[in-house]
Amino acid sequence: MHAAPMLLLSALFCGCASQHIQHKDGSNSARTDSVTNLAKSDVDTTSEVAQREALKSLKLLTEKLYRRNPQEYRKAGLDSADTATARLFDELPKWPQSPLIKLDWEGSFKLSFLEGFSGDRVYAFMSALTCMVMASYENKSQFFVSDTLSAQKLYNSARNVEVAVWKLSNARLPSGAKVLVSNTLDGEAPNLSFEREFGKLIADQDLLALLIEDHSNRAISHVLQSVASFAFLPI
Repeated sequence: MHAAPMLLLSALFCGCASQHIQHKDGSNSARTDSVTNLAKSDVDTTSEVAQREALKSLKLLTEKLYRRNPQEYRKAGLDSADTATARLFDELPKWPQSPLIKLDWEGSFKLSFLEGFSGDRVYAFMSALTCMVMASYENKSQFFVSDTLSAQKLYNSARNVEVAVWKLSNARLPSGAKVLVSNTLDGEAPNLSFEREFGKLIADQDLLALLIEDHSNRAISHVLQSVASFAFLPI
C-alpha cells in the first residue's frame, strides 16, 4: 500500500477513536485498550453491546418493580428502591466471584411466587432473571475471537423471559391481589412500561441469537413452549 493512503487510513481510525458517544446514563463508547480490541470480532463487539442493553433493561425493571412494590425491599430492611436495586446490580462488576453466579435461577423464579414466601419477592424474581440472562452469555462480560456464545442459549433465555413475564402478570395470592404489581394497578390508567421494557429485553436476546446462529452456522432448535406451565428451557 502506498504511503499516502496508509496515512489517510490511520487518520480515519484516529478520528473515529476520538469521537466517542456519550450515553444518557453517563457512560461512553470509549475503549481504552486498543490491543484488546484487536482480539475482538464484530460479533464479539455486538455481543458486548447487546449484553449491556439487556442488563440496562434488567436494572430498570428492578427499579420499577421496587417502586410499585415497596413492601418487598422493606422486608430486607432497606430504605429505598435505589438501595434495593444496587444490592443486586453492584454484584455485576465482580460477577465471576459473586455468589449469585451459582444461584439456582429456576428455583428462585418459583420461590418468588410461592404463597408462603416471606422474603423479598422482587429480589428473588429479578436475581433469577439476571442470573439466567448472564448464563446465556456464559457469565462473561467481555468477548474475544476465542469465545463462542450459544445461539440456542440466547434463544432459550428469550423464551424463559416470556414465561417469567407471563407469571409476573398473572400470579395472584388467595386474596386475589397480585403477587407483584407490574403493568397496572386496579382502577388506574393502564401502565404498559413494564411490557415494553420486557419486550425490548426479549428482542435483544432474540436478535443476538439470530446473529450468532448465522455466524456459527449452527441452527437454533425452535421449541414450542407453554408460558402458563411456568417451565423453563435449559441455559
